[in-house]
Amino acid sequence: MKDLDLIDLRSDTVTKPSEGMMKAMFSASVGDDVYHEDPSVNALQDFVADFFGAEKALYFPTGSMANQAAIKLHTQPGEQLIAHQWSHVYNYEGGGVSFNSGVSCKLLEGAQGMLRAEQIGPAVNPPDFYHSPLTTLVCVENTTNKGGGACYEFDQLEAIGDECKKYGLKYHLDGARLWNALVAKGQNPKQYGALFDTISVCLSKGLGAPMGTVLVGKSETISRAMRVRKVLGGGMRQVGYMAAAGLYGIQHQLDRLSEDHARALELAESLKALDYVQNVEPTQTNIVIFYLKPEVDQNKFLNFLENNKVRISAMGQGKWRMVTHLDYTQAQHERMLKLLNEFVYP
Repeated sequence: MKDLDLIDLRSDTVTKPSEGMMKAMFSASVGDDVYHEDPSVNALQDFVADFFGAEKALYFPTGSMANQAAIKLHTQPGEQLIAHQWSHVYNYEGGGVSFNSGVSCKLLEGAQGMLRAEQIGPAVNPPDFYHSPLTTLVCVENTTNKGGGACYEFDQLEAIGDECKKYGLKYHLDGARLWNALVAKGQNPKQYGALFDTISVCLSKGLGAPMGTVLVGKSETISRAMRVRKVLGGGMRQVGYMAAAGLYGIQHQLDRLSEDHARALELAESLKALDYVQNVEPTQTNIVIFYLKPEVDQNKFLNFLENNKVRISAMGQGKWRMVTHLDYTQAQHERMLKLLNEFVYP
């Protein structure tokens, strides 16, 4: 088989720019973004700010940098944030919470990587008890990565927001896959802009851009974020070529996320019927998490996939992940469903 036959379901970050996106990139007008003179970056920032009903937006090279900047903006060294134990800001950003901001994490449990409003109050340290870190920030993730692409209902997020107001906490949304949640739930993005102090939205996952994340919030907050981005090494020059890709993704490849969701659900339903699969997590968007039965040889399953030019993510202890995306075609999908039924154990 040719490399074109490879089915890569490790992540939605493996996509290549579509033909339309490539045209948008090569025709982009650019300037020096450090001087705020890149028209394509400015257009992206203005579009995303308006999309969420926020005052201002700032383009970052990566989602981790945008999240870390938000944490830096909302905290001081020695303070503490509240997050889910599976959160990206804690598990997958290189310890940046402590390295960049000198902040500790109060980690909470919750089904599918989601927090509940009633957990917030008991997790807040008494502000007059100086022996414990001062709690100043709540970070939530929508959709949840380790939680299998689960989406919050908006009233759940509002309830957590009410707790943040009650205790004087800032509220940040790691919305790396927020686009997927908006499409799956049919939610209004402007409600998000009104609720959160800051939101990060990634352009290089479901939307298929090569890079980039946008942080949105109030003008004063985003103006300060410019300085933090500089300190973190995020100043960029003629980056409008990449910004144009991100804007194209929002304007032309957002609604099609429903196709990824439908294929992920079909994969999940197929997996449930297989005798070598122990459990499949509820599938709401484009992430499918499943578990092999303990008696199944994990290496045999992996070798079977590799021999058939399929890549998925092994997460350890019998847990596996598949992520559907822009470059996962219907033909590949039909082949994948067939292959899953061909694996034989023991």
